[in-house]
Amino acid sequence: MQQKEDIALILDFLPNGYFGQGKRIPIAQAIGKENFTLLHLVPRKGITLKLKEEVYIGSGKRDKINFIQGRISGNKLTETAKTQLAEFITQVLNNEGKRFVEFFNKAEPINTRLHQLELLPGFGKKHTKMIISSREDKVFESFEDIKQRIKNIPDPKKSIEKRLLEEIETQPKYRLFTS
Repeated sequence: MQQKEDIALILDFLPNGYFGQGKRIPIAQAIGKENFTLLHLVPRKGITLKLKEEVYIGSGKRDKINFIQGRISGNKLTETAKTQLAEFITQVLNNEGKRFVEFFNKAEPINTRLHQLELLPGFGKKHTKMIISSREDKVFESFEDIKQRIKNIPDPKKSIEKRLLEEIETQPKYRLFTS
C-alpha cells in the first residue's frame, strides 16, 4: 500500500506551468522526504516556492500547497528537478547513512534465485555471499566498514545512490527503498 507523505522537498517550481498547457497554473515538482514519492504540487494563489524548500503536504491545513495534483514519473521531471533530485539523494545518504547501512545488515532473499543485495548496481552472487558471511560475524557500522571488510566491493554508498535514483525514476518490479 502506498504510504502518504507529510513533507515534500521542492525540486522545481514552474510559476507559469508547463509550456503548451491550456490553462497555465503554477506547478511544483517535488519529492516526498519519507517514501521518496515524486509529486506534482499546486501552490496556493500568490505563493512562490523555492528550490529545496520543504513544504507540508499532509492532511490538515497546508500553508503553501493548495492540492497535490498527483504522482509523476521520473521521465516527466525537468532538468532542474533531475539535478535537485540527485543532490537530495546525496544529502539523504550523508544524513541518514545508518538507515542504508542497516540494509546491508538485514537484506534477505527475495526468492530462491535472487537476493535483495543483488539488486544493487555492481553486486552479484559473489559479493552477496561475502556480505552475508561477514555480517554473521559482526554487523556493519558504516559504508567505510563495509568497504574495509569486503575486498573488491563496489562503493556501497554509490550503489545505494544509483539504486535509489533508479527506483524513484523508473518504478522497477522490486523496490528496496521506495514504496
